[in-house]
Amino acid sequence: MRHPRTRTTRTARRRMVGALAAGLLCSAGLVSPAIAAAAPAAGSVAPAAAEPSRAAAPADGLALTPPMGFNNWNSTHCRADFNEEMVKGIADIFVAKGLKDAGYQYVNLDDCWALPSRDAAGQLVPDPVRFPGGIKAVADYVHGKGLKLGIYTSAGTKTCNPAGFPGGLGHEYSDAQQFADWGVDYLKYDNCNNQGVDAKLRYTTMRDALRATGRPIVYSICEWGQNKPWEWAGDLGQLWRTTGDISDSWGSMLSILKQNLPLAPYAGPGRWNDPDMLEVGNGGMTDTEYRSHFSMWSVMAAPLLIGTDLRKASQSTFDILDNKEVVAVDQDPLGKQGTVVSSEGGRWVVTKEMQDGSRTVALFNESGTAQRITTTAQAAGLPDAPGYTLRDLWQHRSYNTAGTVSATVPAHGTVLLRVFADHDWATQPPAVELGLEGSPYLEAGTPAELTTTVTDLGRTPARQVSVALTGPEGWTVTPTSSTRAASLATGRSLRTGWRVTAPAGTPTGSYGLTLKSAYRSPSGTPVDSALPLTVSVAVPPPSGTSYLGDLPWLETTNAWGPVERDTSNGESAAGDGHTLTLGGTTYAKGLGVHADSSVAYYTGGACETVTAQVGVDDEKGANGTVTFEIWADGTKAAATGVLTNAMPAQPLTADVTGAQVVRLVVTDGGDGIDSDHADWADAQISC
Repeated sequence: MRHPRTRTTRTARRRMVGALAAGLLCSAGLVSPAIAAAAPAAGSVAPAAAEPSRAAAPADGLALTPPMGFNNWNSTHCRADFNEEMVKGIADIFVAKGLKDAGYQYVNLDDCWALPSRDAAGQLVPDPVRFPGGIKAVADYVHGKGLKLGIYTSAGTKTCNPAGFPGGLGHEYSDAQQFADWGVDYLKYDNCNNQGVDAKLRYTTMRDALRATGRPIVYSICEWGQNKPWEWAGDLGQLWRTTGDISDSWGSMLSILKQNLPLAPYAGPGRWNDPDMLEVGNGGMTDTEYRSHFSMWSVMAAPLLIGTDLRKASQSTFDILDNKEVVAVDQDPLGKQGTVVSSEGGRWVVTKEMQDGSRTVALFNESGTAQRITTTAQAAGLPDAPGYTLRDLWQHRSYNTAGTVSATVPAHGTVLLRVFADHDWATQPPAVELGLEGSPYLEAGTPAELTTTVTDLGRTPARQVSVALTGPEGWTVTPTSSTRAASLATGRSLRTGWRVTAPAGTPTGSYGLTLKSAYRSPSGTPVDSALPLTVSVAVPPPSGTSYLGDLPWLETTNAWGPVERDTSNGESAAGDGHTLTLGGTTYAKGLGVHADSSVAYYTGGACETVTAQVGVDDEKGANGTVTFEIWADGTKAAATGVLTNAMPAQPLTADVTGAQVVRLVVTDGGDGIDSDHADWADAQISC
């Protein structure tokens, strides 16, 4: 959860985490940094965790599949709208909208449900304004809907909110008994204000207290991954946070994903890696990005705790959360977390073994442009077979494949497939892959040449194949070669050239193209498919030397808050940075970022040199280690070694002659994504 002082700096949060004996902060919603040490660089495969011995499913029968439900924090924080009415409303929606039937069962309260002080007997007191009927009445209401209630406290003297709500440290047995008496079914136990007491000891004591109540209560250990709970918490609780807090941004979700993926060996029935709650529907990402978020959490067998206020949710949000085929991946009783097959260039292949012998394959595109991502059924772990059935879990369609598992995946998108080595593959139409070749960057008024491909991946032929490409109203999209093929055999493609022109005066920005194909299976069944694509209308920098902070960028990714122009990264809000300062020297111009970060500029082959003074901003104190890289298209043109806050600004120069796109990349220096506020001071480009 993130507490009302979410504006507290990420820097401060990290410093506070380092000063836990002073009991300063939480991650039940604030980013705890320590676990980030395991995070790999962008586009790289994180080293797999050492394989622990796989324990049998716990005898208590709790959380044999990852818990599913709701937690209010991401949508309400500690605001007044977190109250009894909201909790009951969420329970009602679970039933009315079919989420209960999909598997969601826990309605969980986060921080701020109690008064700041215990009563004279040392008991917790529910806030009478928020919960006038008390917690038991809420639990009874939720139970009456066939659902379960969760509650929150911290393994410290106080919870994480600055108001100082009472924590459970030293009150474990009495608090656990209160929870049981109220009918609580789930406890999230945070890590704030822990007075430096050993983590394993604190979490073990609450485990024992919960057991002593005799009530089955799922135990969520929110330790932020500081002490590698995946190595010891399997004997204590049913799930443990592996990372700091998620926020509603692509960079945050991506960073947490990369930290959690290597921990697959530790997951299993009754013991789950928890990469934090879902942000789906909160508005900080696109629907494409939210589908990726939901897909990857499901492939990782992560708890699925809805973090948006369902009373205000759009239909597209419900469509994502209620995709029962994707939920079934998460809830598969075998309990395997997906593992990384490959991740080169931000093209991720993650495969999850399923109880029925099939494999779920996630083709995940980290990058900002469409990418072809490919693997094989054998690489996913399936045996050799004449053919395979391939089920698209978002399109809800089945196909046959000769063994190739491949798709052109939109920017930040995920294609989620379930692949079976079954005997009925031939009853399905052949899988056909749509693709686009050529630069996705256009200049208004100038024709661009693109090539589309339609490729038969199936064991059977695709017949009467046709293709069409359409663009925004007013654009000219003209084929320059054939748009039809009588038949495509396995592995063969229909390649069609297109001339695409955005009208002169088209504003810079991203625009959608749609690639559609139609074909027939050998039995004559008609099949159509569509691939949404994005192209960018861009303008190269003017001739001469320009500050990069003054130029429009194509896209940015930042692990904390937005990229800032002419100030440091600051914190999570836009415009909250400070004067760029490296080693005591201030700079009026530049970019402030936070690793992992990427800032892309269209240069159109017209530029020669990028220069900058780079380093960790002084706002970080002694914290932060980073490396800086300048990429010219797909080539690393320049890089620093590891830089720390103790080092003065370092000059960095790159030859980018002929590049269509230049990217400024900052990665972690090897000690985790922790306090990595990085400055591209005086960053300039010569064209």
